[in-house]
Amino acid sequence: MAESASQDVVRMALGEVDFDPQALKAKYLEERDKRLRDDANDQYIEVQGDFSNYVDDPYAKPMERDPLNDTVEIVIIGGGFGGLLLGGRLREAGFDDIRVIEKGGDFGGTWYWNRYPGAMCDVESYCYLPMLEELDYIPEHKYSFAPEIMAHTQNIAKHYDLYRNACLSTEVTDLSWDEAEQYWIVSTNRGDRMRARYVAMANGPLNRPKLPGIAGINDFKGHTFHTSRWDYDYTGGNASGGLVNLKGKRVGIIGTGATAVQCIPHLGEWSRELKVFQRTPSSVDVRANRTTDPEWADTLESGWQYDRMDNFNVLVSGGDQDQDLVADGWTDIFRNLTGIAAKQVSRQLGRRLSGAEKGHLMEMADYQKMNSVRARVDSIVEDEETAASLKPWYRQFCKRPCFHDEYLPTFNRENVHLIDTHGKGVERITEKGVVVDGVEHELDCLIFATGFEVGTGYTRRAGYDVTGRDGERLSEKWGDGLKTLHGFSTHGFPNCFFLGFTQAAITVNVPHALNEQAVHVAHILAEARQRGATTVEPSAAGEAAWLEEIRRTANMGERFRVECTPGYYNNEGKPDNPNGFFTAGYGGGPIKFFRILADWRAAGTFDGIEFG
Repeated sequence: MAESASQDVVRMALGEVDFDPQALKAKYLEERDKRLRDDANDQYIEVQGDFSNYVDDPYAKPMERDPLNDTVEIVIIGGGFGGLLLGGRLREAGFDDIRVIEKGGDFGGTWYWNRYPGAMCDVESYCYLPMLEELDYIPEHKYSFAPEIMAHTQNIAKHYDLYRNACLSTEVTDLSWDEAEQYWIVSTNRGDRMRARYVAMANGPLNRPKLPGIAGINDFKGHTFHTSRWDYDYTGGNASGGLVNLKGKRVGIIGTGATAVQCIPHLGEWSRELKVFQRTPSSVDVRANRTTDPEWADTLESGWQYDRMDNFNVLVSGGDQDQDLVADGWTDIFRNLTGIAAKQVSRQLGRRLSGAEKGHLMEMADYQKMNSVRARVDSIVEDEETAASLKPWYRQFCKRPCFHDEYLPTFNRENVHLIDTHGKGVERITEKGVVVDGVEHELDCLIFATGFEVGTGYTRRAGYDVTGRDGERLSEKWGDGLKTLHGFSTHGFPNCFFLGFTQAAITVNVPHALNEQAVHVAHILAEARQRGATTVEPSAAGEAAWLEEIRRTANMGERFRVECTPGYYNNEGKPDNPNGFFTAGYGGGPIKFFRILADWRAAGTFDGIEFG
């Protein structure tokens, strides 16, 4: 009876189902099992020692300057969107003595480093680019390209006067709390030893490149680089393409994730021969980018961006809205996979759906959507064997969905070859090229599109450790998992704040989440200033209460992630990793998380915080 009711719900929402869900699930698990590895995140090499050149800055040479031994009120570590938003909100709150420390040669964060050809945001730019109203700016396209995004980050820095007193091309090497003086001692690779009343770490989750631990990775005699340090001196061209120096080159690229999907069309256009080494294909749906309609822009009224961001966030978090303002691939996915479809059926039935019915409906809608993604591959890719290899066999959100209109057609080029490793990955690298299934593919250039560290420990990703009160190290305190209040601060580390995915909610539109966090931290610091406090930190009880809330919500989606093909969303097949992308976040979702923060601020009691 219950099974029949669930089938009726699916039929009402999706129509007649023309596939076997049990067979699909078995196929998904079979493909997952091909890719499971005992070493999980340890399969990747840390970029240090012999690999340190993969994190060098190819875009700017550090300006000569003397080491700093001064004192500032607030140091923000990181000049990406997190640092920019916090700097801007602090300026709006009346803080003047702010210093941003950024290891890149300019502001931009992810968009400073990721200059590969074709780079663009995959969330609508009218939502993704923060502070559009504050800067009175409208993006040129629905999905902005990297140069425009980086220029926008620089304009935010100029608007809020964050270049003043900034330390660019500077990397923090140590943070230590001076209990006697009530200041942080900030040491850098430029010989600085500055003091700061407050420090805020906005390092970001996507800042440290990772390399695959493939045998012989040091043996290749050709040219090689990581996509986040694109070598235009070698390839020619720029972020728009025109890679003219590759005309006579045999190029290989390892990785077929979101970055590779964007740059492979340019590599295919210009290389003499391109070989794409794939372990797991991406889900690639329609992008349909377009220029901004000026007539539409003229209709926008005050508050339009924040209304649009909220509308998008509700829809992609499973909520319902009277109007879908963004109406793109993201909201289309969630309209079909989440509460919206369930609510429509509920209205027809005149009752609420059970949890089992909702879960079954979501799973069936997911299968249907991924069937359409795989059908799109068949409709575009001409070679049947290549098309079969490019089909993703997993649930929609096992990996970040991609949207692109030139990626799949690139495999119709005669000079482009997909080397499918059938889930095993590259066998080894030699002096001449890459070996897969015993076959050596000779190359002139090898590019790593292998992403960033997101499942390693926080201090490893940051590149430095933090020493708090009584000599306690953050790496030790968080060794078995994060412990914070609301994700922003931790007991025993006064005047130290974290922005990003440290026990906060994870959202599709990351800058939206970062703005909510920046508003919250600025609110706390403004209260500390009003009270004349010299320290602010969570109480042990406040931290414990939030940790319990994190644990209470941590199991949401756990079975889903266990059944997923390995990737950084499920910590390469081990979703119980305490430092993982989702296990480190708040499981109740961004809507509830933002409401928790807003209610906490509105209460004015600052529960869980101690001002000293």
